[in-house]
Amino acid sequence: MSVARRIFWNTISQIIGKGFIAIIGVVTVKLITGYLGREGYGQYTTAFEFLAFFSIAADLGLYTVGVREMAKDETKIPMIVGNILSIRTFLCVVMVLIGSTAAFLIPQYQGTLVPLGVVIVGVAMALNILTSTVSTVLQVHLKMEYNSLASVVGKIITVSYMAFVIYIIHPGTTEEGFYQLIWAGVAGNSIMLALTWYYSSKFAKIRYRLDKEFFKDVFFKALPYGIALVLNTIYFRIGSVLLSLIEGPNEVGIYGVPMRMLEAVGIIPLYFMNAVLPVLTKSIQRKDGSHQRIIQYAFDFLVMGSLPIVAGTVVLAYPIVYLISTPEFLSNVSAGFYGSDIVLQILIFALAFSFINSLFGFILVADNRQNKILSRNAIGALLTIIINLLLIPWLGVRGAAITNVITELYVALASYFIARHYIKFSINLKGTFKMALSALVMGVTVYLLRDPTYAWIQNKNIFLLIPVGGAIYVGMLFATKTITKDMIALLKKPKAAASPLPE
Repeated sequence: MSVARRIFWNTISQIIGKGFIAIIGVVTVKLITGYLGREGYGQYTTAFEFLAFFSIAADLGLYTVGVREMAKDETKIPMIVGNILSIRTFLCVVMVLIGSTAAFLIPQYQGTLVPLGVVIVGVAMALNILTSTVSTVLQVHLKMEYNSLASVVGKIITVSYMAFVIYIIHPGTTEEGFYQLIWAGVAGNSIMLALTWYYSSKFAKIRYRLDKEFFKDVFFKALPYGIALVLNTIYFRIGSVLLSLIEGPNEVGIYGVPMRMLEAVGIIPLYFMNAVLPVLTKSIQRKDGSHQRIIQYAFDFLVMGSLPIVAGTVVLAYPIVYLISTPEFLSNVSAGFYGSDIVLQILIFALAFSFINSLFGFILVADNRQNKILSRNAIGALLTIIINLLLIPWLGVRGAAITNVITELYVALASYFIARHYIKFSINLKGTFKMALSALVMGVTVYLLRDPTYAWIQNKNIFLLIPVGGAIYVGMLFATKTITKDMIALLKKPKAAASPLPE
């Protein structure tokens, strides 16, 4: 099987798994928002968003650095994963303790369910970080379908636990019910870790290790990238925390619904780039120019995937939010209430920029220049805090969403120029214009069909309009010859067509 084909199916298996997880996520948000309401869901979201700053410090960028190091020498995989497992476990304990203590000390959270919620979230996040550590073995071997399976099973356990809590144990909203919803995530993540460990063990012996020389080497390699990820988390998530401190849990609840959606979709470029990373790393090391074609195809894939999501979401934001939450989260502009649907229409543009940003960030990681991301993210984090403090008091939840778009645009542009400074490559935008035209045609068609179909099946028209829009977009890609024979050849076996990517 060609490398390109292995990357494609490794990514597709993850996207299919993520698709199932997204569906489960829709059910989860629907259950929680209906059970807790805007204020309760706001506190639930705050607990997760607050601890995210500490959990990403426990991550330290070791996943990406680990995959890169394993790709260089696969005989060292057991040693590398064992050491990273030790580092991350220690960091998880420290960061969860710090984050939990901080939550109890913040005055705005006193008398709410947030502090204890943060403690339980810490357990769930620690399990998730350990799962991602073990899954590096599967990523290097391009066998992430096993991790996708583990993730789906874990999420099914989580949503089943939640349904049991909501409909059987605590049918009325209670504090205990609130905490049990978070414990559901702990249960699901425990299963996910167990399954991922089992499948990864088939490819490498996994156990805790502590090799001092390697520990120091990988720690200092990962540290700049880890700090960059912390800063990245600040500019991506600080809006929720500032909303909780300035406006209160109601606004956080409104903001939380579209953010959960963006997190589910936003993982696609990371899955894809993690799959590309081993091949991209080797091609850059060879210094034969082969990285140029990999970068171009990665760029085309990411743009091709992001544009229809943007166009479709702008048109269908209202029925999407209706589907995944409750009517109290929907806008009533005549009454001056801006709900999750309008926030989603704004935030979706931030998602598009983040797709592109992931490519240029990973190019720097592949060339062992992850420390160059640090200044970019530092400026991004500072921009986010300043603009949020200016816009949230004026525009509320819309201000936080607009800030996110501005910051992601800055980060995407900065990433491109930094990557170009160190690695020679160019981006051909000819296909991008064709993709944009295809997405525009799709968006206009869906918009014209929205009202007539609403009169027939109300907001359930989304189940008709999404596949119709998808078919139109793919049809336009073929009609404009955006999808080329070379792209199709990438997915064929070497016997049928030679892969343009290095073997």
